[in-house]
Amino acid sequence: MRVISGTARGRTLKPVPGMGTRPTTDKVKEALFSMIGPYFEGGRALDLFAGTGGLGIEALSRGAEWAVFIDKDARAVEVVRGNLTATGLADKAEVYRNDARRALKALVKRNLSFHYVFLDPPYRLKDADELLMEMWDSGLLSNDAIVVVEHDASHVYSERVGPLSIWKKADYGDIAVSIYLVDTEASGE
Repeated sequence: MRVISGTARGRTLKPVPGMGTRPTTDKVKEALFSMIGPYFEGGRALDLFAGTGGLGIEALSRGAEWAVFIDKDARAVEVVRGNLTATGLADKAEVYRNDARRALKALVKRNLSFHYVFLDPPYRLKDADELLMEMWDSGLLSNDAIVVVEHDASHVYSERVGPLSIWKKADYGDIAVSIYLVDTEASGE
């Protein structure tokens, strides 16, 4: 695993020890960022279920100004911190050990909104659509947010989740990526 492009290009990312974390492959990450970027001019990123932090780190490397990384596994949190330090991006990030839903509540209290959201939950969890609705309803998504959901290819998420609709979808063997955008007409903006 490595950073594909940007300021930290080529830097190696350490994996989380054990079999509990399934990092996004370089192939999927490269395809994903070619769809949503490939580069950014600022904006905040949220890497929920961060694992190694690979998606949020890639966003920072490609120009996102700041990112929050959340994972409930203590080993994953330490790996994310180490990977941020190794890529020279630690000063642009906050890392928290927390359950996803509790973390979202804490972020709401800080009045934060995000432009780029990466949801890569364990594949046994099939509630990314519920998380999307919670984030929208609580103001965590900016009106121009791009939300990436990585999931098991056998699970199909709805084309619409509130004012969000699938913009692009791609399958990579057992892995699928669904990218949601805010439909400004449906959101009333």
